[in-house]
Amino acid sequence: MHLWEAALLGLIQGLTEFLPISSSGHLVLAQYLLGVEGEANVTFEVFVHFGTALSIMTVYRRRLATILVESLSAVRKPARVAASYRENEPFRTAVNVAITLIPTGIVYLSLKDFLEARFGDPLFVCAMLLVTGVLLLLTLVRKAPSGDIGIPKAFLIGAAQAAAMLPGISRSGATICTAIYANTNPEKAANFSFLMLLPVVLLATAIKSLDMISGTGLADASWQALLVGTIVAYVSGVAAIKVLLNVVRQGRLAWFALYCFVVGGVGIWLIAG
Repeated sequence: MHLWEAALLGLIQGLTEFLPISSSGHLVLAQYLLGVEGEANVTFEVFVHFGTALSIMTVYRRRLATILVESLSAVRKPARVAASYRENEPFRTAVNVAITLIPTGIVYLSLKDFLEARFGDPLFVCAMLLVTGVLLLLTLVRKAPSGDIGIPKAFLIGAAQAAAMLPGISRSGATICTAIYANTNPEKAANFSFLMLLPVVLLATAIKSLDMISGTGLADASWQALLVGTIVAYVSGVAAIKVLLNVVRQGRLAWFALYCFVVGGVGIWLIAG
């Protein structure tokens, strides 16, 4: 992979991770068009996802610090954990994020090989973009959602994140839409979607880093390309977070459905034809 290709793919990742149009799907299609092949595809995607995780840490740094402090304080008093969950919003967020990891982890461990194989199938990606478009349109059915996120909703949103491991299913789109279907305030849904991404991406990056250090990924992955892609993804990701929050506040999430339908439909026509 050339450095300009890494920069382009990092830009695509940063802009599309938070917009509900599937960053993984766009990376697969871009790699297909650029002729970038091999196991390095998955490794590169993990690292540019790490770049967008850094952008979340930047935008939400104060909230993350509060969540960490309040969570440490709460777990020091085990007898009051249930009360802390009810009364302490930062600690409640941490618990809910942890709940989302359950379905995500189960699906990943059970279907890891199947999921990674889909990253080499651009036709499948285009079909899943159409599914993402439908998910976005369905948010129009839920009028004025206004609720909060609890444990049952967190598990449901985690299941949506698990489904979004399929390239072409937007992670932000699936999780935010699911939260909205379950009567969650859209801005709270978006904030929660961004925060719940962190542990998944950080864990995936750690696993891939260990693979590369042990030698299983060094032959296929360029550290220079990984670094360039990660930096570009970070910078563009910060901007994309702010854009999506404005879109969500204005209730225009469903507008992205048209984009998904066009890209998915044209992609199927070109690839299958």
